[in-house]
Amino acid sequence: MKREVSSGGVVVFGNAILLLRKYNGDWVLPKGRVEKNENIRQAATREVLEESNVKGEIIKYLGEINYTFRNNTETGQELINKTVHWFLMQTRSMDCIPQKKEGFIDARFVHVDRACEVARYEDERNIINKAICEI
Repeated sequence: MKREVSSGGVVVFGNAILLLRKYNGDWVLPKGRVEKNENIRQAATREVLEESNVKGEIIKYLGEINYTFRNNTETGQELINKTVHWFLMQTRSMDCIPQKKEGFIDARFVHVDRACEVARYEDERNIINKAICEI
């Protein structure tokens, strides 16, 4: 089984959390793969910037989530075991631009009371709740 390591951020501005909408309509937190010669903190801030044009400053580490998924390849399907490291971040502006080349059609700050309703995946909702307890 192939392993992937990603990193991402729960970015807050006041009482709102940054969420991104994918082409399929799912609202997600910004995250992406850790690149060679990069640590998880660097990857998290880079991915937030690349996907949303938001400059996030790390406040603290929130933890990791692990899951397995199937990836379609030219030779069939392969199982991927993925670990995602999450950081609580803050930003100084609500200006955000979804990066279409990264697969997003919308980016916005959602009030903390609604963020979990909007977020598509349960593991991300759990991380959002953890972040809310920290702010």
